[in-house]
Amino acid sequence: MRNCRARACPGVQPGMSEAQGQAQAAPGVAPYVLVFLLGWLVWMLLAGTTSIDELIAGAFVSLLVTLLSGRHLVVYSGVRFTPAAVWHLVVFLLVFLRALVYANIDMARRVLSPSLPIRPAVVEVETQLQSVLGKLLLTNAITLTPGTLSIDVVGNLVTVHWVDCPPGLDLHGKTDAIVSQFERHLKGFLK
Repeated sequence: MRNCRARACPGVQPGMSEAQGQAQAAPGVAPYVLVFLLGWLVWMLLAGTTSIDELIAGAFVSLLVTLLSGRHLVVYSGVRFTPAAVWHLVVFLLVFLRALVYANIDMARRVLSPSLPIRPAVVEVETQLQSVLGKLLLTNAITLTPGTLSIDVVGNLVTVHWVDCPPGLDLHGKTDAIVSQFERHLKGFLK
Protein backbone atom coordinates (compact mmCIF):
# COMPACT_ATOMS: atom_id res chain seq x y z
CA MET A 1 0.00 0.00 0.00
CA ARG A 2 1.47 3.33 -1.00
CA ASN A 3 1.96 6.33 1.28
CA CYS A 4 0.11 9.44 0.22
CA ARG A 5 1.82 12.80 -0.11
CA ALA A 6 0.18 16.19 0.37
CA ARG A 7 -3.05 16.46 -1.66
CA ALA A 8 -2.52 13.05 -3.25
CA CYS A 9 -5.48 11.45 -1.48
CA PRO A 10 -8.53 13.31 -0.09
CA GLY A 11 -8.67 13.36 3.71
CA VAL A 12 -5.19 11.87 4.00
CA GLN A 13 -2.37 13.68 5.75
CA PRO A 14 1.23 13.37 4.51
CA GLY A 15 2.82 10.07 5.51
CA MET A 16 -0.55 8.43 6.07
CA SER A 17 -1.65 5.36 4.10
CA GLU A 18 -4.86 5.37 2.05
CA ALA A 19 -6.52 2.94 4.48
CA GLN A 20 -5.75 5.22 7.42
CA GLY A 21 -7.11 8.20 5.49
CA GLN A 22 -10.31 6.40 4.58
CA ALA A 23 -10.83 5.32 8.18
CA GLN A 24 -10.27 8.90 9.31
CA ALA A 25 -12.49 10.29 6.53
CA ALA A 26 -15.54 8.27 7.64
CA PRO A 27 -17.11 10.07 10.62
CA GLY A 28 -19.36 8.09 12.94
CA VAL A 29 -22.89 9.05 13.97
CA ALA A 30 -21.81 11.37 16.80
CA PRO A 31 -20.56 14.24 14.56
CA TYR A 32 -23.86 14.16 12.64
CA VAL A 33 -25.84 14.36 15.87
CA LEU A 34 -23.61 17.17 17.16
CA VAL A 35 -23.97 19.28 14.00
CA PHE A 36 -27.72 18.64 13.82
CA LEU A 37 -28.29 19.66 17.44
CA LEU A 38 -26.05 22.72 17.20
CA GLY A 39 -27.76 23.80 13.98
CA TRP A 40 -31.18 23.32 15.52
CA LEU A 41 -30.15 25.26 18.64
CA VAL A 42 -28.85 28.15 16.53
CA TRP A 43 -32.08 28.12 14.50
CA MET A 44 -34.20 28.28 17.66
CA LEU A 45 -32.08 31.05 19.17
CA LEU A 46 -32.35 33.13 15.99
CA ALA A 47 -36.10 32.42 15.62
CA GLY A 48 -36.76 33.59 19.18
CA THR A 49 -39.83 31.38 19.57
CA THR A 50 -40.64 27.76 20.36
CA SER A 51 -43.71 27.43 18.18
CA ILE A 52 -44.24 24.05 16.55
CA ASP A 53 -43.73 25.58 13.09
CA GLU A 54 -40.31 26.91 14.04
CA LEU A 55 -39.35 23.61 15.70
CA ILE A 56 -40.23 21.66 12.54
CA ALA A 57 -38.63 24.17 10.16
CA GLY A 58 -35.48 24.29 12.30
CA ALA A 59 -35.28 20.50 12.44
CA PHE A 60 -35.73 20.25 8.66
CA VAL A 61 -33.10 22.87 7.84
CA SER A 62 -30.66 21.43 10.41
CA LEU A 63 -31.13 17.94 9.01
CA LEU A 64 -30.62 19.20 5.45
CA VAL A 65 -27.44 21.10 6.38
CA THR A 66 -26.14 18.09 8.33
CA LEU A 67 -26.70 15.71 5.42
CA LEU A 68 -25.23 18.09 2.84
CA SER A 69 -22.10 18.69 4.92
CA GLY A 70 -21.65 15.02 5.86
CA ARG A 71 -18.32 14.44 4.18
CA HIS A 72 -16.86 17.51 5.91
CA LEU A 73 -17.86 16.35 9.40
CA VAL A 74 -14.70 14.26 9.79
CA VAL A 75 -13.18 17.21 11.65
CA TYR A 76 -15.68 16.62 14.48
CA SER A 77 -14.72 12.96 14.84
CA GLY A 78 -12.16 13.99 17.47
CA VAL A 79 -14.82 15.30 19.88
CA ARG A 80 -15.36 13.22 23.03
CA PHE A 81 -19.01 12.80 23.92
CA THR A 82 -18.87 12.33 27.69
CA PRO A 83 -20.45 14.25 30.56
CA ALA A 84 -17.00 15.41 31.68
CA ALA A 85 -16.31 16.88 28.21
CA VAL A 86 -18.61 19.84 28.91
CA TRP A 87 -16.70 20.61 32.11
CA HIS A 88 -13.36 20.44 30.30
CA LEU A 89 -14.66 22.73 27.54
CA VAL A 90 -15.78 25.34 30.08
CA VAL A 91 -12.46 25.13 31.96
CA PHE A 92 -10.53 25.42 28.67
CA LEU A 93 -12.48 28.57 27.78
CA LEU A 94 -11.76 30.09 31.21
CA VAL A 95 -8.04 29.24 31.00
CA PHE A 96 -7.92 30.65 27.48
CA LEU A 97 -9.68 33.89 28.51
CA ARG A 98 -7.29 34.35 31.45
CA ALA A 99 -4.28 33.80 29.17
CA LEU A 100 -5.77 36.15 26.57
CA VAL A 101 -6.27 39.00 29.07
CA TYR A 102 -2.80 38.55 30.56
CA ALA A 103 -1.13 38.42 27.14
CA ASN A 104 -2.99 41.51 25.91
CA ILE A 105 -1.88 43.49 28.96
CA ASP A 106 1.70 42.29 28.40
CA MET A 107 1.64 43.26 24.70
CA ALA A 108 0.12 46.67 25.49
CA ARG A 109 2.94 47.25 27.98
CA ARG A 110 5.50 46.34 25.32
CA VAL A 111 3.94 48.57 22.66
CA LEU A 112 3.64 51.55 25.02
CA SER A 113 7.17 51.13 26.37
CA PRO A 114 9.61 53.63 24.82
CA SER A 115 12.31 50.96 24.44
CA LEU A 116 9.89 48.50 22.73
CA PRO A 117 11.32 45.33 24.33
CA ILE A 118 11.08 42.84 21.46
CA ARG A 119 13.51 39.97 20.85
CA PRO A 120 11.77 37.48 18.53
CA ALA A 121 12.44 33.75 18.54
CA VAL A 122 10.98 30.58 17.01
CA VAL A 123 10.60 27.25 18.83
CA GLU A 124 9.02 23.88 18.03
CA VAL A 125 6.93 22.06 20.60
CA GLU A 126 5.35 18.62 20.44
CA THR A 127 1.63 18.18 21.04
CA GLN A 128 -0.07 15.05 22.33
CA LEU A 129 -3.36 15.89 20.60
CA GLN A 130 -4.19 13.53 17.76
CA SER A 131 -7.34 14.98 16.18
CA VAL A 132 -7.32 17.69 13.54
CA LEU A 133 -9.81 19.72 15.59
CA GLY A 134 -7.61 19.40 18.70
CA LYS A 135 -4.55 20.70 16.86
CA LEU A 136 -6.64 23.46 15.28
CA LEU A 137 -7.96 24.69 18.63
CA LEU A 138 -4.51 24.45 20.23
CA THR A 139 -2.81 26.47 17.49
CA ASN A 140 -5.63 29.03 17.47
CA ALA A 141 -5.40 29.41 21.26
CA ILE A 142 -1.63 29.98 20.93
CA THR A 143 -2.12 32.46 18.08
CA LEU A 144 -4.94 34.38 19.77
CA THR A 145 -2.82 35.06 22.85
CA PRO A 146 -0.71 38.08 21.84
CA GLY A 147 3.01 37.60 21.91
CA THR A 148 2.89 34.13 20.36
CA LEU A 149 1.97 32.93 16.89
CA SER A 150 1.56 29.40 15.60
CA ILE A 151 3.49 29.29 12.34
CA ASP A 152 3.16 25.68 11.24
CA VAL A 153 1.94 22.24 12.28
CA VAL A 154 3.71 19.19 10.90
CA GLY A 155 2.55 15.92 12.40
CA ASN A 156 2.68 16.49 16.15
CA LEU A 157 5.14 19.41 16.01
CA VAL A 158 3.83 22.97 16.35
CA THR A 159 6.18 25.80 15.39
CA VAL A 160 5.61 28.86 17.59
CA HIS A 161 6.95 32.40 17.08
CA TRP A 162 7.62 34.47 20.19
CA VAL A 163 7.69 38.28 20.15
CA ASP A 164 10.02 38.53 23.13
CA CYS A 165 12.64 36.04 24.25
CA PRO A 166 14.92 37.62 26.87
CA PRO A 167 18.44 36.17 27.15
CA GLY A 168 18.58 33.21 29.51
CA LEU A 169 14.89 32.35 29.15
CA ASP A 170 14.15 28.63 28.83
CA LEU A 171 12.09 29.10 25.68
CA HIS A 172 11.27 25.41 25.23
CA GLY A 173 10.12 25.12 28.85
CA LYS A 174 8.03 28.29 28.62
CA THR A 175 6.42 27.17 25.34
CA ASP A 176 5.76 23.70 26.78
CA ALA A 177 4.07 25.35 29.77
CA ILE A 178 1.78 27.39 27.52
CA VAL A 179 0.95 24.44 25.29
CA SER A 180 0.40 22.07 28.23
CA GLN A 181 -2.01 24.45 30.00
CA PHE A 182 -4.24 24.48 26.91
CA GLU A 183 -3.61 20.86 25.95
CA ARG A 184 -4.51 19.50 29.39
CA HIS A 185 -8.04 20.85 29.07
CA LEU A 186 -8.38 20.19 25.33
CA LYS A 187 -7.66 16.49 25.93
CA GLY A 188 -10.73 16.40 28.17
CA PHE A 189 -13.12 16.99 25.27
CA LEU A 190 -10.97 16.23 22.18
CA LYS A 191 -8.82 13.30 21.11
